[in-house]
Amino acid sequence: MREEGDTSARNLLIEHNLRLVSHIIKKYYSPEAERDDLVSIGTIGLIKAVDTFQAERGIRLTTYASKCIQNELLMHFRRKRRTAGEVSLSDTLETDGDGNALSLQDTISCEDEGLNAVDDHDRYYSMYRALFSSLSPREREVIRLRYGLGAAAPLPQHEIARRMNLSRSYISRIEKRALEKLRGAIGEMPP
Repeated sequence: MREEGDTSARNLLIEHNLRLVSHIIKKYYSPEAERDDLVSIGTIGLIKAVDTFQAERGIRLTTYASKCIQNELLMHFRRKRRTAGEVSLSDTLETDGDGNALSLQDTISCEDEGLNAVDDHDRYYSMYRALFSSLSPREREVIRLRYGLGAAAPLPQHEIARRMNLSRSYISRIEKRALEKLRGAIGEMPP
């Protein structure tokens, strides 16, 4: 296809496989605002796949493209993880009407520790309410063990699987489903 230099065939292949990008992105949990970025990144992987695909290797284009799309997304997540949390105190937040820059160090203030304690208590209370109102006993137990709730040390999935006499992959699925339920429950609760 690409060997003959037919640009319209290349564009057609990319166009017809865009649903593959959306399908692969659904496997990764991400905020709704980030989905468009992930589609763009996945599309770059698809374009690379179409440009480098070699039919004589005996692999289907969709199989090859799936790997290229996933690799592109994983590289994005790795880059994002490396730079997560990096903030400079001199970063400009905004400028005022006179053109003066307002930086993060200009906004730092000393807060009352009592207010922070109240906020923490409210967040913990909301989390525990969500745990007991939206999760099954098995899901609650997996989350409790996995994240060390109730003064227990957090455990890896394989240890939880051993304790509950289940497979590690099943524990992983329970954890993922429970976290999705918790996100929904906490998001719906009034403050």
